[in-house]
Amino acid sequence: MTALSSNRFNHDNEMPKAIVLLSGGLDSATCAAQAIADGFQVTALSLDYGQRHNRELVAAKAVVQALGISDHRIISVNLAQWGGSSLTDQTMAIPTEGVKPNEIPSTYVPGRNTVFIAIALSLAEAQSAKAIYVGINAVDYSGYPDCRPEYLAAFQHLATLSSKAGLEGCAPELVAPLAMDSKADIVQRSLRLGVPIEKTWSCYEGGTEPCGLCDSCRIRDAALIQAGRSDLATKVARSAVS
Repeated sequence: MTALSSNRFNHDNEMPKAIVLLSGGLDSATCAAQAIADGFQVTALSLDYGQRHNRELVAAKAVVQALGISDHRIISVNLAQWGGSSLTDQTMAIPTEGVKPNEIPSTYVPGRNTVFIAIALSLAEAQSAKAIYVGINAVDYSGYPDCRPEYLAAFQHLATLSSKAGLEGCAPELVAPLAMDSKADIVQRSLRLGVPIEKTWSCYEGGTEPCGLCDSCRIRDAALIQAGRSDLATKVARSAVS
């Protein structure tokens, strides 16, 4: 799934709306910037799902301000009530040994994308939005099952069956512009789009500075260094390359 032009939706010279799932991380911030570049009026949707820290929500607010998005919704859905992930269960350790092939890491949150996209679909229908942008990535996706193209295709089919808009032939389109990008590709796209990378937060931990050790930090740091922007990498990564 690639970025799309809003011209296909614009039949009355009004700027079409898009819902963007914005976590506050690099991928979702790039997704928001892409939606704006594609000509959409963006509503940013962030979820307080019981994650072990609120740094990414703080980052989401900063990204919204930097990108000039006027409509930002933060919805609470406490997935931590039943745990099952090291991102929602404080008793579980955050993995730092790197992503292992054919193994879904403990940072996978059961049903997270399904819950998030369902909420985005509800908001999109209420706002008559034409698209839902998601920062799902099928290349550097840490093995999560709900980041695959076939998952998105199945949810698109569900959207056409489960909504009034879908029955009327105008279900919001799920757009995953980063789906087939590597993390390095995403960094390059974010630089082209003017994403405030320094304001985003991808670390699984919630300290004052990103840890530089978790899988998310490692993948992001490697991409930033590859893109020649080691200045935006974590202190741990900068120390290693200096």
